[in-house]
Amino acid sequence: MKLSTVAAAGSAWRSIYQVTESAHFAEAALWAATEPRCANQAYNITNGDYFRWCNVWPRIAEVLDLPPGAPQPRSLVQFMADKAPLWEAMAKKHRLQPYRFHELVAWPFGDYVFSCNWDVMSDLTKSRQHGFQRVVDSEEMFMRLLRRFRDERIVP
Repeated sequence: MKLSTVAAAGSAWRSIYQVTESAHFAEAALWAATEPRCANQAYNITNGDYFRWCNVWPRIAEVLDLPPGAPQPRSLVQFMADKAPLWEAMAKKHRLQPYRFHELVAWPFGDYVFSCNWDVMSDLTKSRQHGFQRVVDSEEMFMRLLRRFRDERIVP
């Protein structure tokens, strides 16, 4: 089995992308709630770096002990619609945590992420000028979280 992505070649596969780790966002929210300069202001918060899925995907496959596969254009919503029984069998076989299939992933969001054929780059200037300087290395974050999910028996 190869780890393939649903991004179409030339679509999100090569677009510049950014993400926000939930712990990083929580830290930014606490900062904004306690920093007087932030009163009545709105901020963009992301990890602070950019990446391309074509560069990150091989590292994700490596963490999951799978060879990387080529992009496969398809809707996750449609493709994963009937996969709950397969997930239940895998969870049982690998003695995973008893999360139900629909609790783990928001497939419509995955369709959005992997179909962006434009660069996704938020401007963090205002948050940085007002004092929020922390950044997260997104590639390292993916590897760390996937290892944690394996260690915690959330994924095989």
